[in-house]
This record gives sequence, structure tokens and C-alpha cells, in this order.
Amino acid sequence: MLAAVVQNEQLRLAHKPLPALVPGWALVRVRLAGICNTDLEILRGYRDFRGTPGHEFVGEVVEVGAPPLRSKGKALRRADSRWLGRRVVGEINIACAALGRPDFCRYCRRGITTHCLRRRVLGIVAHDGAFAEYLSLPLRNLHRVPDSVTDEQAVFTEPLAAACEILEQVRIRDHPEAAVLGDGKLAQLIARVLRTAGLRVVMFGKYAGKLALAREAGISTVRVNPARQGGRSSQQQFSLVVEATGSPAGFVQAQQLTAPRGTLVLKSTFQGAAEVQTWPIVVHELTLVGSRCGPFPRALDLLRSSRVDPRPLVARAFPLREAPAAIRHAQKPGVLKVLLKPP
Repeated sequence: MLAAVVQNEQLRLAHKPLPALVPGWALVRVRLAGICNTDLEILRGYRDFRGTPGHEFVGEVVEVGAPPLRSKGKALRRADSRWLGRRVVGEINIACAALGRPDFCRYCRRGITTHCLRRRVLGIVAHDGAFAEYLSLPLRNLHRVPDSVTDEQAVFTEPLAAACEILEQVRIRDHPEAAVLGDGKLAQLIARVLRTAGLRVVMFGKYAGKLALAREAGISTVRVNPARQGGRSSQQQFSLVVEATGSPAGFVQAQQLTAPRGTLVLKSTFQGAAEVQTWPIVVHELTLVGSRCGPFPRALDLLRSSRVDPRPLVARAFPLREAPAAIRHAQKPGVLKVLLKPP
């Protein structure tokens, strides 16, 4: 199969064998894959990943690993075969149960599988991802895509779920309004999700075109001067602030925007280290919330009900064979979602 691989912090094309299947896993033909900021950071050395990146996808199950022959084998095979031909999206963390470990780690025993000590992560940690014609994932990770949801919408499920995680972590009813710092792909989804929860949302960003897209979705916007990045961009403060700039400088601005005893949610991942002044956190008694993966069912429901339509965020789609060019396009300032389409 054709796949893109990371070699020496460059993305190159290669021909690789199909992923091997084990019982309880599925072979998925990728229909669309999305390029995320994490993928760009991987090319800068994030997590020292080697292999095929990509963790945002929609695909079709083409094969299921047969369960071992035992008393319940036929019933399991019938259940697993129902996945064949289904359009699916997939959760990216592969934890103890899917890895066949009888001795669950302490986090899996508590049901926090996204923090499994042995986890592999699709396209990020020790497991090849979606920038390929095919990928493999445990059946337990898959979610069926509703028929009314297009591929162009479904490919956003993983980052949309990450945006929805904020609703799981924060008591939204305590916050009549929120600030989202950043105007990129994830920030756009976060702002839209917070709007569905009834909050007035203000997005702080650098790019006029991106901010215009946010306003079309009912989101207020403030243009930040890039030359003053890291300085105070607004006298207004918010009890809930989400930092999603993808840059170290964003954390300083986010602290300044957070009101005393407010909540600051951190969404950015990037290669390297950020300089952090802790005194504002202490003096203003801020609550910091790290936020990562989120609930796929909630994201799919938002897509099915059209309460969130991410399609305006698509900048361009490239065939998989042009993956290096797609990455270069995604790295350009001001570009939103770039998609890859396998043959």
C-alpha cells in the first residue's frame, strides 16, 4: 500500500505491506485523513515518532481479525463481521485490553484508558497512522458514522471530540462567556462547541480570514497584533479561557485573559518548551486544566444534528501521493484544514 512516512523530520512516500490483523482488530481503508498541528509538530521532532503519521480519519472496514476458535468463537465472528463495509472513525489511544494484556495498568483498571501506561497512539506513538491507504485499529476503538454525515464532516470527529472534552471537564454553567485564544483548526472547533453549550464566545486571533469564518458561526472576534504577541491584547478578562494557539507565547496571553479564580484550559501541544511564569497562576488563584482526547459519541451527535458543521474549515484536499506537498501547504500561515485522499 502507499503510505507517507516520517524520515529525518521529512515526510516521504513509501510502499508498505498492509497492517497485520489480530483478533478483535479491523483493517480500515482510509477514505479521508486530516492534517493536524500535531502532525506538523511530529515533523519537528515531537514524540520522536518514526513511521506513518495521521490520527484524524474516516474510513471503511474491509477486514476483521478472526477471534480464536473456542465455544463463543462463532458468535464473536458474527458480531465482528457486522463491521464489514461500515464507515467508521476511530479513537486513537490503544490501551491494555486491545493490546491483549491481562494485567491492566493502574489507569486502565480505573477506566482511564486514554492514559494507559502502555498505550500506543495512532500516528503519534508506536502505531502507524492514517496517512496511508489502510490502517488498523481495535474494534473497540471504532465508531460508526451516521449515514447523514459526509466524509468531509466525519474526518473532523477526532478534533471535534477533543473540543467536546472541555464540556466534560469544566462546569460550563458557571461561565456565561468564554475566550478562545487562537484562530486555527482546533480553536475554531472549540469555539463552535462552546457556542452549542450556550456560552457567548470571543475568539482572539491573528488572521482576518479565519476570524471572519468564526463570525459567520456567531462567534465574536478580536484581532491580535502579531507584533505584540505575548503582550496584553485586551483589558477584558474571562472566567473561562481556552488556550489553543499552538505556540508558547499563547500561554502568557491566556493567563492575562483569565480572571482571578478563573479556569484556564490548555489545548496546545508543540515540540520544545515554553517559559512559564507561575506567579500569576498563584496570585490570581487560577485553575489550570490540561485537555486532550474527548468523547466521540458527543462529537458525532453534533455532526449528525448539524449543530457544528466543520466543512467551511477545509482549505484544500490533496491526493495521498502528494502528501509532502500537502504538508508544505498546511505549514503556510493562515491555512486551516488540509485533507489527504487516498486512491
